[in-house]
Amino acid sequence: MEVHRFQGEWPKIGIRPTIDGRMGGVRESLEKQTMDMAKSVVKLLTKTLKYPDGKPVACVIADSTIGRVTESAACAEKFRRENVAVTITVTPCWCYGSETMDMDPHTVKAVWGFNGTERPGAVYLAAVLAAHAQKGLPAFGIYGHEVQDADAKDIPADVREKLLRFARAGMAVALMRGKSYLSIGAVCMGIAGSIVDPDFFENYLGMRCEGVDEVEIIRRMEDGIYDKDEYKKALAWAKKNCKQGEDIINRKDLAKTKAEHEKDWEFIVKMTLIVRDLMVGNPKLKALGFGEEALGHNAIAAGFQGQRQWTDFYPNGDFTEALLNSSYDWSGIRAPFILATENDSLNGAAMLFGYLLTNTAQIFADVRTYWSPEAVLRVAGKKLTGKAEKGIIHLINSGAATLDGSGQQSDKKGKPVMKPFWEITKDEAQACLDATTWMPANREYFRGGGYSSKFLTKGGMPCTMMRLNIVKGVGPVLQLAEGWTVDLDEKTFRILDDRTDKGWPTTWFAPRLTGKGPFKDVYSVMNNWGANHGAISYGHIGADLITLASMLRIPVCMHNVEEDDIFRPASWNAFGMDKEGSDYRACRTYGPLYGKY
Repeated sequence: MEVHRFQGEWPKIGIRPTIDGRMGGVRESLEKQTMDMAKSVVKLLTKTLKYPDGKPVACVIADSTIGRVTESAACAEKFRRENVAVTITVTPCWCYGSETMDMDPHTVKAVWGFNGTERPGAVYLAAVLAAHAQKGLPAFGIYGHEVQDADAKDIPADVREKLLRFARAGMAVALMRGKSYLSIGAVCMGIAGSIVDPDFFENYLGMRCEGVDEVEIIRRMEDGIYDKDEYKKALAWAKKNCKQGEDIINRKDLAKTKAEHEKDWEFIVKMTLIVRDLMVGNPKLKALGFGEEALGHNAIAAGFQGQRQWTDFYPNGDFTEALLNSSYDWSGIRAPFILATENDSLNGAAMLFGYLLTNTAQIFADVRTYWSPEAVLRVAGKKLTGKAEKGIIHLINSGAATLDGSGQQSDKKGKPVMKPFWEITKDEAQACLDATTWMPANREYFRGGGYSSKFLTKGGMPCTMMRLNIVKGVGPVLQLAEGWTVDLDEKTFRILDDRTDKGWPTTWFAPRLTGKGPFKDVYSVMNNWGANHGAISYGHIGADLITLASMLRIPVCMHNVEEDDIFRPASWNAFGMDKEGSDYRACRTYGPLYGKY
C-alpha cells in the first residue's frame, strides 16, 4: 500500500443501532437483536468497500443502543471524535423517531428498518423518515422486500445492495470534502468546462479551488525543484517501457530530429514529476531546501490547460496526463491520479465521481463521432454486428486517457477489465504499457511537440460514460450513459481511425438503448450529450452515480438506468410521481449540500 496522499484521516461510516426506549422488558428483549443488526452491517461494509489506498473502509458503532435523546447525543459526540461522515441507523423495532434520529446536518444519512412481523421496524422507518423530511434532513430509507424472521442473521440481497450503494456514494461525498481541485493554467481554447467555477466546487462538493500558472512548471524545471534521483529513475523507466512510434503524422519540415526527441522525453518526464508534486506535495523537496513547494495543494483532482499558450511553445501534456491517470509508473503499481486534459474541471469532477465509486482509473475522452451502421458500411464496406450493430460512438482524445483503458487487465474468466490498483498484477501493468505507442505529436496542433498515447481499447468491457454540465438558472446537472466497449475488425478500425487523429487512443462505445428519449438510438445519445468531453468508468455504475448526485443535490438530466435501480432519499417521493421531475424539484428545494450556489 502507498503513502496517504491527502491531509487528514479517511472518513468513517457510523452505525446507529436504535431501539425502543421502554425499559422493564421491552428494551432489554431487543438489545442483542438490535446490536447484531449493527454488527452485520459493519461486517458487510468492511468486507466489501475499500478506501482509495486499498484499505478496508472503517466503521464505528455507537457505544450503546440508542433509545432516548441522551444516547443520541452521546453517539453524535463519539462520531465527531471518530471523523464519521456517513451514518446508517438500523433497528428491528419501534423507536422514538425525533429523539433517536441523526440530527447532524453534515452527515449523509440512511435508515434500515427491519422487515419483520414481531416488532414494527417498518413503522419506525416510516416515522423517522417523515421526521427527516419535516426537518429538511434528507435520508435514504432501506426496507427489505420480504418479511424476515426475528432471529434472521443474513442481510437480504436487496437490502445488501442498497446498503452498499448508499455507502459507496456516501463515502465518495465524504472523501471529496476538504480536498482541492488544482487548475494548472486557466481556460483552454474557450472550453466552458475549463472556466473553473469555485462556487460549484465549494457549495456542491465541499472542495476548494486552487490555481497556479503553467509557468510554475518551468520555474521548477529551471530552479531544480524536483527530486533529481527520482527523475533519473523515471527517465530510465520511460525509455525502457514507453515505446516511441514512427512519425507518420507530421510533414518532413515539422518532424523533429532524434536529438530533439531526446530533449522532449527529458522535458515531459520532468514535467510529470512536477505536476504530481503540485497536486499532492513531495516531502523530499523539503530536504532539498524547498519547504513551500514540498506541501503541494492537497488536490484530489487537477486539470492542465495546455492548449494553446503552452503547447504552441512547449511539448504537450499528454504523457503527463495519461501516465498520472494510470495505475502505474516508475514507482510501481499505485493509485491513479485524476488529471483532466484542457483543464476541463467539470469532466475532471465526473472522473472524480467515477474514481471514488470504483477505485479504478478513469478514461478522459472527446465524445468525437457517431458512426451509424449505414455510414460504416458506406465507408468501410463492413456491417456492424453484436452490441455495435445499431451504431457506435468514437471516444478519442490527444493522449490523456488512462493506459488502463487499453483493456489489458483481465478477470478470472479472461475478460478485459479495469481494476483497482491493488488487484493489478505486474504483468497486467506491463501489458498496458506494451499496448501503448507514444506517437510524436501533430505539430500543426501542438507546435511545441511532445507525444500522444496510442492504443485501442479492447471490446467487451461494461462501462459508463458520464458528464457534469453547469446550466445557468439550474446549476450543475449530471448525464450518464451505460454501455460497452466494442471491437471492430482491423481493416474497419484502420479506415475509420485514419479519417481522424490516427495518433490518438481510441475507444469504440455502444450505449445501451431503451428505445425512447435520448436513448432512442445511438444518434440520440450523441445528439443529447451536453459537452465535447466525457468521463468513462469501468462497469455499469449509473445507479451509484444517481445516488451520489442526489446526495450532492445535483439533478440527473439523462440516464439509461432501470427505474427500479434508482435509489434516492425518501423525501424525493414527496416532490411528485415522475422521478426526473421530482429529482429536479428536490435538488432545487434543498439546494447544494454545503451552502447556497
